[in-house]
Amino acid sequence: MNVNIKEKIIELKEKMNAIILAHNYQVPEVQEIADFVGDSLELARKAVNVDAKYIVFAGVDFMAETAAILNPDKTVLLPSRAAACEMAKYLTSEKIRKYRELYPDAAVVLYVNSTAEAKAEADITCTSANAVKVVKSLSAKTILFGPDANLASYVAENVPDKEIIPLPSEGHCYVHTSFDPEWIPKDGFIMVHPECPPEIRKIGNIIASTGGMIKFVKNSTETKFVVVTEKDMISRLKRDFPDREFIAAYENAICLGMKNITLEKILYSLENKKHRVVVEEKIAEKARKAILRMLEVS
Repeated sequence: MNVNIKEKIIELKEKMNAIILAHNYQVPEVQEIADFVGDSLELARKAVNVDAKYIVFAGVDFMAETAAILNPDKTVLLPSRAAACEMAKYLTSEKIRKYRELYPDAAVVLYVNSTAEAKAEADITCTSANAVKVVKSLSAKTILFGPDANLASYVAENVPDKEIIPLPSEGHCYVHTSFDPEWIPKDGFIMVHPECPPEIRKIGNIIASTGGMIKFVKNSTETKFVVVTEKDMISRLKRDFPDREFIAAYENAICLGMKNITLEKILYSLENKKHRVVVEEKIAEKARKAILRMLEVS
């Protein structure tokens, strides 16, 4: 059945001039059908110069919104309305404005895992791959950083000359807070995502975004890796490096939003042009500036 669905997707893609972008956390069969697979930063870069009429985003809502913001002349489709990022809900535009009043000299750095409305209030966005670099590029000594408090603490550790204020203090990714230090295998090189809490990051031999993990493995002489992030990152790593061994730190580290994307839903999305992601231009214009500023820094 999947073979037939894949053939239909490929046929429709060519007919419609569509491209499929997929995140590293997608299930293997979705990664395999995608034209490009990457982390949030890589996908944002790819979305800037997409040569297609339709962009089908196999990811979660904020990623599709980012693609729509960067491509106002193209149709961006999100195969499932339920493909949402819970972390993004922690931070509203109202909260950002309130914090700006409390810290008028601070710069607002927003993780791309945020809503379009929130991004419109930011000075610049970042991803887990470039958060430290983005914060270091700013002249402001006080940084309002959200919506992930764990990534904020990671940035604070690496940019000690600036005051990093988490916005809000309780923001987190439920996948990356699901790890227990005692459960993580110690018989391999441990790669930890920076969205993990400090006590988990301390265990890691390296702290890296999913794209950073791929780059590290490519240049490493290590042969066995423990991967502390969403479990389907293993699928990407095994496909790219079949000669290495990869162990998921926790098999139940699952992003339910990502798993709402299936081959069947991608086919339906192409056939029916569903579900179109539209960002109000007034919001998109402001958010676009923050995203493009990030890409210039990166």
